[in-house]
Amino acid sequence: MSSAKITGIYRYPVKGLTPEPLSRAELNVGQTLWSDRRYAIENGPSGFDPSTPKWLPKPHFLMLQRDEWLAPLCAHFDDDSHVLTLRRDGAMVAQGDLETAAGRAAIERYFADTHTSRIKGPPKVLASPGHSFSDVPRKVISIINLASLRAIENLVQAPVHPLRFRANLYVEGWPAWHEAGLLDQTIAIGSARAKVVKRITRCAAVNVDPDTGARDLMVPQALMQRLGHNECGIYAEIISDGGVAVGDVIAAEQPTLV
Repeated sequence: MSSAKITGIYRYPVKGLTPEPLSRAELNVGQTLWSDRRYAIENGPSGFDPSTPKWLPKPHFLMLQRDEWLAPLCAHFDDDSHVLTLRRDGAMVAQGDLETAAGRAAIERYFADTHTSRIKGPPKVLASPGHSFSDVPRKVISIINLASLRAIENLVQAPVHPLRFRANLYVEGWPAWHEAGLLDQTIAIGSARAKVVKRITRCAAVNVDPDTGARDLMVPQALMQRLGHNECGIYAEIISDGGVAVGDVIAAEQPTLV
């Protein structure tokens, strides 16, 4: 059984904004990490209806693929109070309870007042109970193999910050690109189990430095030129509840012999 160790766990409460590191998390059948992509900021009217939520592609929302100026904006979401705090260069620039109209309006005003020239229309904080504003319609967790990132560093001849890839789990111990061969396999993640359902196609968001917002690399293009694809990482769907912590093992299960 080829195993690796989980070195980082991250969630993204607001799509397009900065991640929050976690030391541990509960994984539940058919769900994302708790509060992952729970909210999104509409970039002009999208037609999203919270009463009948449907998946929409990411161009409807603020996102790093297009809006690299989001990267230096540090976001923190508090689960108990539902308060989102936005800071830039250490100073608080906006704060609001995302479960109240007044709180959402405070966040919306910041984007409308500060970034008017960069957005397509009135910004609006979107949410619907149980809905995830993921890049894919199904509820999954994303996994990045750090050895594959080192292989990409060799391709682009530059350091590649792991958070460019905005994954939920980062793992160490597999050979480069090992994860690509896990499609349709069942894997153990801590005490949970998941099925690998898709390889992740990378977009221009990974070209953006997560600290500075500089669009300074050409990762998807390098992958296509050198490897013939622009995939890095996998999506997995949780099929058995369990917990996961930094330091836990992630491994493909051996098929049962009959």
